[in-house]
Amino acid sequence: MVEDEAAASDSLVRELLRHGYEPVTVATGAEAMKMCGDVELVLLDLELPDVDGLEVCRRIRSDSQAAIIAFTDRSSELDRVLGLQAGSDDCMGKPYGFRELMARIDAVMRRVRPRPAAPGGEPEVLSHGPLTIDVARREIYVERELIEVTRKEFDLLHYLASHPGAVITRQRLMADLWGNPAAHPLGSRVTRTIDTHVSALRSKLGSSAWIQTVRGVGFRFGREAG
Repeated sequence: MVEDEAAASDSLVRELLRHGYEPVTVATGAEAMKMCGDVELVLLDLELPDVDGLEVCRRIRSDSQAAIIAFTDRSSELDRVLGLQAGSDDCMGKPYGFRELMARIDAVMRRVRPRPAAPGGEPEVLSHGPLTIDVARREIYVERELIEVTRKEFDLLHYLASHPGAVITRQRLMADLWGNPAAHPLGSRVTRTIDTHVSALRSKLGSSAWIQTVRGVGFRFGREAG
């Protein structure tokens, strides 16, 4: 938990302990970036005394697989969208209710924790020509070369590859990968969030053919890269 206000930090720690969590608190962005590799979830106040909170979010996302819930004192849609674009899995305005926070923690952790494949269920490895998606290890390979991706980029490609041939709408992507679509209205800024992830994936995969745009609707996984 990254929070520089001691009173708010102490109150939240007590509640998290009561619910079975093992919270570790830091007061600065610099401390957060050092410790993020050893935790499952980061609760990140974006208003920090030393480093811009959005930059802290970006650094944690690039270095760690930890889930991130960000908080902003500014309640505008733009500020929440900036938090999502920086790599958070959810972004809440302050003040917030503890029960809502717990519900969002549960929702985020359900999305990011890998689930073992049941017998006859989802395969642990998806292969499409030169593209391999190792679901268990959360790794992507093209021509056996490991491609470095963020967690959201992995989730997006895996989701599309799990529905080959199907057109997946932007609304469905936002609801299933970002959660709580009511909290993230699909305005132009949130649409750009999805487009940014798609663009980054195409660049890293070396071809735009893996993710095809269906204009005005959404995206479709391309089985073969041209």
